[in-house]
Amino acid sequence: MTNQRLIDALRDADAVRFGEFELSHGGTSDYYVDKYVFETSPDCLALIAEAFADRLAEMGEADTKLAGVALGAVPLVAVASVETGTPYVIARKQKKEYGTGNLIEGALAEGERVVVLEDIATTGQSAVDAAEALREAGAVVEDVLVVVDREEGGRENLADHDLELHALVTASELLADRDG
Repeated sequence: MTNQRLIDALRDADAVRFGEFELSHGGTSDYYVDKYVFETSPDCLALIAEAFADRLAEMGEADTKLAGVALGAVPLVAVASVETGTPYVIARKQKKEYGTGNLIEGALAEGERVVVLEDIATTGQSAVDAAEALREAGAVVEDVLVVVDREEGGRENLADHDLELHALVTASELLADRDG
């Protein structure tokens, strides 16, 4: 289902740019979805929080603990937590070399269900890494919910790790009718 209000907000915030861009996994693309543009826009964040809450309810996960992948998904998981009233944890990409040295920040109980929230899925590897860290910490993780699925293999990569990808918006939807 297309979330046209969110698509319009992402476009209006100029979060979608065209040109030649190198992506974090090393590939290139003729478009770029700038997460920092939409993650710093109060209007976009409000719509994302609402859309995440609606999608979590549709998935039957309205009361499930959330996890945000550091750093990009931290603002997203925070606003989703406020919108849904559910607590969250942060999954780090690597352990800190100071303080607690935790990979997972926040309270997490053994066997607790967690849905991973992420900004953009290209290969999905960041979400896979977060899910694995959460699983190692004792969580049950089966679902990843992203703002934008670039439709470049993320769904398949996640499925290979027993994770289902859910997206608020796909690249096809975001890029459709962009000239008119």
